[in-house]
Amino acid sequence: MTLRLLILTMAISAGAAAADPLPARIGDCTQTAIAKIATRLVDGSTDRPIPGSGSAVSFANGGYQVSYDTVAAIARSRVGDPVTLCLISLPKNCPPGDRRGAVYKATNLRTRGSWTLPDSEHSCGGA
Repeated sequence: MTLRLLILTMAISAGAAAADPLPARIGDCTQTAIAKIATRLVDGSTDRPIPGSGSAVSFANGGYQVSYDTVAAIARSRVGDPVTLCLISLPKNCPPGDRRGAVYKATNLRTRGSWTLPDSEHSCGGA
């Protein structure tokens, strides 16, 4: 285990806010941790996950990714896992205030699994 991974893991275990802000420029990466793993959809009356509806993951730094497909690398992850989160692309020509559609690559430092997903089901200006 590398020293950086060990320090990040210890900080997460201690309940510290071990998360850099979301990356702001394409190509920038930050360190964060998985805060929540869920399915894309949940039953509104019971708040239970809807199997087969896709994957969703939230990060300690406020980041979020979602997919209509079930992403195996997300399913193998655990809450608290340290993650490197890199900004891959930003949508263009968005209406003022509509910031949906950023695409991030996440790499789980425990499992070494990676995935690339947007921060919303629809890009800016969409549904």
